[in-house]
Amino acid sequence: MIMRPGQQQLLLPVSPLFIWGSLLLAMLLNMLPLGRIAWFPDLMALAIVFWSVHQPTRIGIGVAFVFGLFMDVHQAAMLGQHALSYTALSFFAIMMHRRLLWFSMFSQALQLLPLFALSHFVELGIRMIGGGVFPGWNLALAPVIEAVLWPFVSVLLLAPQRRTPEPDANRPL
Repeated sequence: MIMRPGQQQLLLPVSPLFIWGSLLLAMLLNMLPLGRIAWFPDLMALAIVFWSVHQPTRIGIGVAFVFGLFMDVHQAAMLGQHALSYTALSFFAIMMHRRLLWFSMFSQALQLLPLFALSHFVELGIRMIGGGVFPGWNLALAPVIEAVLWPFVSVLLLAPQRRTPEPDANRPL
């Protein structure tokens, strides 16, 4: 199939094992001790937004809520802090997923920056209401880093879907 410039390649169906594996890997990476640094990006939130945008029928608000509870329990945070944040992220990502996919990766990252900032603001608000300590203004770097990581995560997580189903020497794609 010859594609004109500006057209997107048709993607193969994504494997459910790949979706769940990437979500579990993101959760495990979030559980590393580096996640306690205030400016460290929330990789779980990034994965939830990615799959909520690209597979909204498979990964939705319920999955985001459950993974948020797992992160709350792991970080000994107030129960529901990450759950509410991830649920809001998933809701807004699903709400804007059709419009978002029309833009380039960098435009998507700019449009998702307020979403990531809202997520961190919700977590901070719940933490402060519960009597937590303010982590400092470097917390504002995390949404920016997550937005910068968006194109890399998109390319990485869409790579298995870009293969040809039956590769041969006569087909250039």
